[in-house]
Amino acid sequence: MDTPPLTPDPTSFTDTAINVRFVLLPDSLALDWAGPAEVLRSANRVCQALGQPPRFDVGFIGPEPEPLTSVGVRLTGVAPLPEPVHASTTRPTWVVLVGNPGDCMPIDTPAARSTLHWLRGLRLKAGELELLTVCAGSVLTAHAGLLSGREATTHHQHLDELEAADRSCRVLTNRVFVQDGPVHSSAGVTTGIDLMLHRVSATCGPVVAARVAQALVVSLRRAPNDAQLSPYLTHRDHLHATVHRVQDAVSQAPRADWSLARMAELACTSPRHLTRLFDIHAKVAPQTYVRGIRLSAAQRALRNGCNVNQAADWAGFSSATQLRRAWVQAGLAGTPSGHAGNPPSR
Repeated sequence: MDTPPLTPDPTSFTDTAINVRFVLLPDSLALDWAGPAEVLRSANRVCQALGQPPRFDVGFIGPEPEPLTSVGVRLTGVAPLPEPVHASTTRPTWVVLVGNPGDCMPIDTPAARSTLHWLRGLRLKAGELELLTVCAGSVLTAHAGLLSGREATTHHQHLDELEAADRSCRVLTNRVFVQDGPVHSSAGVTTGIDLMLHRVSATCGPVVAARVAQALVVSLRRAPNDAQLSPYLTHRDHLHATVHRVQDAVSQAPRADWSLARMAELACTSPRHLTRLFDIHAKVAPQTYVRGIRLSAAQRALRNGCNVNQAADWAGFSSATQLRRAWVQAGLAGTPSGHAGNPPSR
């Protein structure tokens, strides 16, 4: 059987449409590719609803025609890896490389070896042939030599593995996704959706991306500098019911007056003992935890179009000055004013 080209039937898409090919190895993590693929499918529908041609031709390629996925479903119709792909000025192409479940990305299997050989033949160029990695897909990319001298990220469980794969790669920790030239790497799983929404916004405009996010019920789109680990999830890997009760209450109502005394009252203990419980189980002081939740709420308000004063009030800070002070103390980049979004349309 002839190897199918990456370029689809030219009658289906305009010359500016983008080929998107997901590279699926056996045992690929389903959400790594299904989520981003749904973003592109929805983007095409939104474009057509706006009277525009579809912008993304999505296909799946890989070393095996019927790979088994992480959830036990076997795929069919996965096309073979095509001939070495080079940058082209006529058909922009994105190659999307996803990860596998487990503690490490397999690189010694026949499927991984053939994929590595194929990746080494890619000639990446921004705007023409770009590579998007999800989760441990960046580890395979590093072994192929495509991250040499670049910045990249991956799922927090694979950071050490990525660093070991290519010492010249600058691994950025706790990032949702990172762009360095023609290579875009994401932290994996749901962050693949964030990365693809970001690329849709850059390609089709923020209106299309916003409608896609709405259609997919994605309530919050994260940006490149946002942390992988939400403050709503950090400091929660413990089993102490009392500490969880306080954390739940703070997360649900960050604007409330969360003095140490009030939190202790909720926990039915003394302020001193509550501080000790937080230190032992959550590894953070109670007031530091409150500040992190409020900062996250303020960031969300800023992205939704609030000014700094509105964001401070929404998040429970006494003033914009207190928000700015907490911002600096937390080591966040820039200033709250620099992170404000566009005002909501009326």
